[in-house]
Amino acid sequence: MKLERNSGFSMIEILVVILVFATLAVLATDSLLLSLRGSRKSESTVSVRENLNYALSIIERQLHNAESVSCPSSTTISYDDGLPPADNFTCDLANGHIASSSAQLTTNEIRVTACNFICTPANAGVPASVSISLTGEDADSSSIEDQTVTANTQIMLRTY
Repeated sequence: MKLERNSGFSMIEILVVILVFATLAVLATDSLLLSLRGSRKSESTVSVRENLNYALSIIERQLHNAESVSCPSSTTISYDDGLPPADNFTCDLANGHIASSSAQLTTNEIRVTACNFICTPANAGVPASVSISLTGEDADSSSIEDQTVTANTQIMLRTY
């Protein structure tokens, strides 16, 4: 008499296959989440950089056309463009933005965390200049995706 064997998979084989597929699913999910986090971090950095560069371009344009410029503090630039009253740019670090006398220059999407204005007077054929350093971060990002961006420029003022 011949012994018949039932063909099929044992419980151990099925558990091993489930374990292998579960491990692959976890690795694929982690990889996807890491990729998405990197993408959000990159988008956040671009947004902050664009905001800071926009503020710098407005400040640069106004200071190039100014008749006189002074830095009463490291967070304020006052300038006179020939039209009363004199205007200024201020870093409002408490609220996290840069403002001119008339409007806020950065959006609420970013938070300005540091800023520094340095006025250098004209000297021996070198025109007066203003050095500006701005640091900001995304106001809505989590700590994992948080990226600090610093923008610096030096503006050579026109001599009148």
